[in-house]
Amino acid sequence: MKFLIVAVGHKMPDWIKAGFGEYAQRMPRESRLELVEIKPATRSGSGEKTAEKWLAIEAARIAAALPARCVKVVLDERGKACSTVELARRIERWRQDGADVAFIIGGADGTAAHIQCEADLLLGLSAFTLPHGLCRVLLAEQLYRAVSLLAGHPYHRD
Repeated sequence: MKFLIVAVGHKMPDWIKAGFGEYAQRMPRESRLELVEIKPATRSGSGEKTAEKWLAIEAARIAAALPARCVKVVLDERGKACSTVELARRIERWRQDGADVAFIIGGADGTAAHIQCEADLLLGLSAFTLPHGLCRVLLAEQLYRAVSLLAGHPYHRD
C-alpha cells in the first residue's frame, strides 16, 4: 500500500520538509508515504471568477498527478473529523481492498468542487485553519501513528 500526499504548493520551509521527511522515513516499507507537490496557479487579479479559474488550473494538475486507481481523500476544513483509531480502521479496509490512497491538499483557495465531489472521503484535520505545509506534517504523523497502531507498535498510546 502506498500513501500519496498530493499537495498544491512548493518551496516549503525547511522545517516542513524535515517534519514530513521524518515521518515518511519512519513508515514501514509496506506503507510507503510519498509527497507529490503541485505547482499552484499563478495568482493575479481578484474576484470570484479568477479564483474559479485558479481552482480549475490546480484541479487539472491534481488530476494529472493521481494514479489511475486510488482512494481519493480530500482534506477540507468542513470534512469529517476522524480519530486516529478511526483512521487506522479505514487504512485497514483500504489495505484489504488493495488500494493506494491519495490525500489531496488544495491550494490557497481550497480544492475545486468537482475534486471534492469525486472524493471517497472529505477529511478534516482540525477545526482550526492550518497552514497547508503544516497539514503535510500533521497528516504524515497521523498516518504513521495509525499504521503503528495497526502493527501493535507502542508509538500510539490510548
